[in-house]
Amino acid sequence: MMAATHRKHLVKDFNHFITCYVCKGYLIKPTTVTECLHTFCKSCIVQHFEESNECPKCGIQVHETNPLEMLRLDNTLEEIIFKLVPGLRESEQQREMEFWKRNKSRENGEDGPRSKRARLDEDDDDGADRDYHRSDPQIAICLDCLRNNGQVGENTVKGLMKKFIRCSTRVTVGTIKKFLSLKLKLPSSYELDVLCNGEIMGKDHTMEFIYMTRWRLHGENAYPMVLEYRPRIDFG
Repeated sequence: MMAATHRKHLVKDFNHFITCYVCKGYLIKPTTVTECLHTFCKSCIVQHFEESNECPKCGIQVHETNPLEMLRLDNTLEEIIFKLVPGLRESEQQREMEFWKRNKSRENGEDGPRSKRARLDEDDDDGADRDYHRSDPQIAICLDCLRNNGQVGENTVKGLMKKFIRCSTRVTVGTIKKFLSLKLKLPSSYELDVLCNGEIMGKDHTMEFIYMTRWRLHGENAYPMVLEYRPRIDFG
């Protein structure tokens, strides 16, 4: 009786299944388009959707307005890739640490100690959490510019080109204001109000708190949660 032969498989035998169509490298944070089930690196597909609503591999229109809603992380595939490719997990963790270190240094260089304090405030109270909430529950938000007739400062505040975002439920209104100021290139002294259902939200309110206590829609029509922004009105 002949013994069964066992063929030794090489990593390159599986490259077709574990490499990204966009960057041609191994899939990092593999993310699947739910409309066509094609998978890409998370950063590759998010950047692609900044310019196009179509899948870069098959060309299908993923979503008319917000293709990011049709993405799902594939944690199982990520673990398989890390097991197949020796050293990939460690090298990616090192690259990610270096990226955040450079980014933090750049912020400190531009804005000084105030920027460093702002980053620490966004982490856990003890400053030990360094994953920037990427593993937190996420929430979809629509950021709409609230237009007021003839209000001073209205010409400065514009609508966002991409008004749909996904973020941690722990993100605060203060962080949303910083995001808006950065995207809209507002002067550092410029103040914004952020509202939900017409009510001004406090800067320490988290997205989870607003969703649970201020957002009126729940169930199938709950997403995305709509927040409005406008130039701050001084009632004094």
